[in-house]
Amino acid sequence: MGHTIRDIAKALGAEAEGELDLTVRGAAEPAAAGPDQLALAMDPRYGDGIAKGQALAAVVWPGADWRGMGLKAAIFAPRGRLAMAGLTRLMDPGPAIAAGVHPLTVVDPSATVGEGAAVGPFVVIGAGVVIGPGARIASHVSIAEGARIGADALILQGARIGARVTIGDRFICQPGAVIGADGFSFVTPEKSGVEEIRETLGSRAEIRDQSWTRIHSLGAVTIGDDVEIGANVCIDRGTIRDTQIGSGTKLDNLVHIGHNVQVGRDCLLCGQVGIAGSARIGDRVVMGGQCGVNDNIFVGNDVICGGATKIFTNAPAGRVLLGYPAVKMETHVEMQKALRRLPRLAARVAALEKGGSEAEAPDSE
Repeated sequence: MGHTIRDIAKALGAEAEGELDLTVRGAAEPAAAGPDQLALAMDPRYGDGIAKGQALAAVVWPGADWRGMGLKAAIFAPRGRLAMAGLTRLMDPGPAIAAGVHPLTVVDPSATVGEGAAVGPFVVIGAGVVIGPGARIASHVSIAEGARIGADALILQGARIGARVTIGDRFICQPGAVIGADGFSFVTPEKSGVEEIRETLGSRAEIRDQSWTRIHSLGAVTIGDDVEIGANVCIDRGTIRDTQIGSGTKLDNLVHIGHNVQVGRDCLLCGQVGIAGSARIGDRVVMGGQCGVNDNIFVGNDVICGGATKIFTNAPAGRVLLGYPAVKMETHVEMQKALRRLPRLAARVAALEKGGSEAEAPDSE
């Protein structure tokens, strides 16, 4: 499907110049772009690549000399990544799921599938499920009894939606995600070694045989509007109350949300983030890949955590954190600088202990 430069600029809310009725059928990096593709050169660093390709039109930075680049048309993007969002939305055809319910799908008679839905083969929709209008559900998805999914959902291959899960509108779920599995919650008849260590921070009076008794999960999962779930994400159901994900929040691949966790609005949790049971995450929190959050703590609004940060205690709103354990980012940087100096410092101390002078110590940095 082709798009004119005029239509693309209108969709992006951007200015354009040149032959605005020129049609393109895709987008490409500048050096690889063909004559029917829109070159993406939103930064001056990529401008030289246009001459290496065959593009007739491009998305460029404001003030770019597009005619000097040999182009016939240009769209100007003051904010390149925002333009990329609009452009990819316009050109993404989405998954090929035929309208209606595929004959190889099993839908319980008590379930409701909204108007205009497209449901692929080998989907199983349980008793009492409600799926909103315009939903697109790819093959091998299972939706357990009592789940409710809002309008315009996109649920891709092999996702699993558990019993009584409630999901808002415009939900996007990537392949293999599991929403509403049982929480990981067990207890011992007597105080366990884990409980003792949490209280004493390391010492144990006695090591005993222990066996684990399951605490069942009676809650479910509640997800707001405009939430996106990455591939192989796991969100556990709550023990009594629901695990909650706020509207606008985005979860990357392999994120794990434990039972009873509350995640606020418009959060961004990157790959392999793990949040332990009953933790509370505020609004607009960003966590880089492999961040971890201890159970039963609170992370305030607008906290930003660098990759692999481990949060063991409450984090105040607006704090920028890094490290293991988490500290202010500027503190972590100073700690790393000091760590690099340790070998030289140790050598100087050793030299002084031997009766030499500090000047005689080797410089190991």
